[in-house]
Amino acid sequence: MHKYFEFEKLGTNYRREIIGGFTTFLAMAYILVVNPLTLSLASVKDFPDALRMDHGAVFVATALASALGSIIMGLIGKYPLALAPGMGLNAFFAFSVILGSGIPWQHALGAVLISGVFFFLLTLTGLREKIINAIPIDLKYAVGAGIGLFITFVGLQSAKIIVNNDATLVGLGDLTKPEPLLAIFGIVVTVIMMTRGISGAVFYGMLITVIVGMIFGEINVPHQIIGKVPSIEPTFGAAFSSFSDSSFYTTAMLGVILTFLFVDFFDNAGTLVAVAGQAGLMKDGKLPRAGRALISDSIASSVGAVLGTSTTTSFVESTAGVAAGARTGFASLVTAGCFILALFFFPLLSVITAPVTAPALIIVGVLMVGNLGKIDWKNFEIAVPAFLTMIAMPLSYSIATGIAIGFVFYPITMLVKGRVKEIHPIMYLFFVIFVLYFIFLQ
Repeated sequence: MHKYFEFEKLGTNYRREIIGGFTTFLAMAYILVVNPLTLSLASVKDFPDALRMDHGAVFVATALASALGSIIMGLIGKYPLALAPGMGLNAFFAFSVILGSGIPWQHALGAVLISGVFFFLLTLTGLREKIINAIPIDLKYAVGAGIGLFITFVGLQSAKIIVNNDATLVGLGDLTKPEPLLAIFGIVVTVIMMTRGISGAVFYGMLITVIVGMIFGEINVPHQIIGKVPSIEPTFGAAFSSFSDSSFYTTAMLGVILTFLFVDFFDNAGTLVAVAGQAGLMKDGKLPRAGRALISDSIASSVGAVLGTSTTTSFVESTAGVAAGARTGFASLVTAGCFILALFFFPLLSVITAPVTAPALIIVGVLMVGNLGKIDWKNFEIAVPAFLTMIAMPLSYSIATGIAIGFVFYPITMLVKGRVKEIHPIMYLFFVIFVLYFIFLQ
C-alpha cells in the first residue's frame, strides 16, 4: 500500500491518510440521511406510498454505492476523492423525474444506469473532454449555481420554512411551529461551525439538531443504535426491469438521461479539479491520471444505479479530508470503510427527519452558489443565458428546464452580439436538442 500510493513521493503517511479519510466521511456522512429521505420523497406527505422508493433499501444502496465508488476511485484513480450519490442529482431524480414528471422510480434508475454507461464510453473515446470544452465556462458555473439554488429551495420547503401561498405561489411558513424552528436552529448551528472552519460541520450540525429535537420531544428517541441491516432487495436490480417496459422508451426519458449525463459531467470534473488543486496534485495545470478518475466515476454511477440509488459522483466535501492531510487514494479506502460500518447504524440514522436534513441541503446550496462570482456578468450576452439557467431551476422546480433555457439563449445572444466565432458547433446541436425538448417534453 505504501509503495502503491507513493506515500514518500507525496509526503504523506498512514496517520495522515486515515485522519483525512475519516474527516471526509464526517463531512459527507449526511448523505446517508439525506439521500434516503430525498429518494423516498419523505417530505411529500400526499405522495402514494406504493410509488415511493423503500427508505431502508435506499439507505443500504447509498452506503454501498458510496463505499464501492470510493474504493474504485482510491484504487484506480488514486485520488483522495470520495464518491456518493450526488446532491442536486438526487433532488432532480426525486422531485423532477418521479414527482414532477410522474416517471416510475424504476425507470429513473434505468436512466441513471444508461447515463453511467454513456459516461464510461465517452470517457474511453475522449469525447467527454471535447464536449466539456465546448460548453462555455460561464454556463458551467451557472449550472452549478442553479442546482445550489434548487436544493436550497427544496431544503427550505421540506422544513416548512417556505410554504405554498395561493396569492404569491410561495411564502414564509409559521416559524413558531416546532418543525421550522428545529430546522432554523440546525441552520444557525451549522452556519456557525462552517464559519469557524470546523471539519464535518454539516454532520455535527445535524447531530446536534437531532439531540435538541429529542430533548424537546420533536424527534423520537431511537430504541437501539446498532441493528439489522435493512434489505436492499426492493431496489437492487430494479433498473434492469425498466428496459423490458415499452413506456421507458420515450422522448421524456431521453431528456432525463441527457440531464443525468450532463450534470454528472461537470459536477465530477469540477470536483476533481478542486480536490487535486487543493492537494497540490496538479502538474502544469493538468490532472495526472485524469482518465482513470473519470472512468472510476462512471463505473461508480452505473454500480449505484444497479444497487438502487441516484447518480453516484465525486463529493466536494473531499476537500475537508485533503485539508486534514489526505493526499492519496488510501484516504478514499478509509472513507469507504466508514460507509460500510455505517450500514449497521440504520436504526439511529433512520429517525432523522426532514427538518434535520434541511440545513445540509441549504449549506451545500451555499457552497454551490459560490460559482456565481466566476461568471462574466459585465457582458450582457453572457449574463442573460447564465442568469436564466440559474434562476429557472428553482422557479420551474426542474434542473433540466434551467439547463435547456440557458442553452437555447446562449447561441441567440452571442449571434446577435456578433461573437459567432466563439460559439462551438456543439452548442448549436444543444440549441436544436433543447428547442425540441420544449416542443415535445413540456
